[in-house]
Amino acid sequence: MQIGHSLTDRIEETVIAVLLGLMTMVTFANVVARYLFNSNILWALEVTVFMFGWLVLLGASYAVKKHAHLGVDAILNMVSAPVRRSLALISVACCLVFSLLLLKGAWDYWSVFAELPPTTGRWFPTGFDWEARGQGWYEVQDIPMIAPFRFLEELINYGESYEKIPKAIPYVVLPVSMLLLVIRFVQAAVGILKGDVDRLVASHEVEDELDNVRAQQGEHD
Repeated sequence: MQIGHSLTDRIEETVIAVLLGLMTMVTFANVVARYLFNSNILWALEVTVFMFGWLVLLGASYAVKKHAHLGVDAILNMVSAPVRRSLALISVACCLVFSLLLLKGAWDYWSVFAELPPTTGRWFPTGFDWEARGQGWYEVQDIPMIAPFRFLEELINYGESYEKIPKAIPYVVLPVSMLLLVIRFVQAAVGILKGDVDRLVASHEVEDELDNVRAQQGEHD
């Protein structure tokens, strides 16, 4: 199945590539500082952990978009097309419900750090709790505050200065990535309903690699 390469694909791939590159650079710089100069970049470990979290969370939604998550389709290949489509819709419905629950949890966790109200309700939002704010002053452990984020001091910290960056910055990836995940599952459901795809997972990279190896062996024979 050939999947188009759109502008959003390039943006997402660029963000993921930049995160991976920055992780490598920061880790390498910290190793050099430690073993050559007997020093240490105090914030290197924490910023690497945050970037890895961004990489995984954003990559998860992108993999759904590209049907690249690992899956077992042995049963799907044994049934008829209508049954396969029904099973695919059931799968995407379950994934959509799960991603909506993740979105609620992610918003509720992050919103208090950004001085925004979390939702009420145990499983699904029933409103907003406007009294459950007041954690905008929470900072990360080691990453120092930088000038481009100083506007947040007036916005969510009542004018008080930050020594380290506020938690609202690195943790914003939680609701953003979960929202992207919801959108990707909705797109997958639409694709199944339209008949563009017949399953949620349509990646067969191992099979493709084996076919390439067989083709190369055939050329040498």
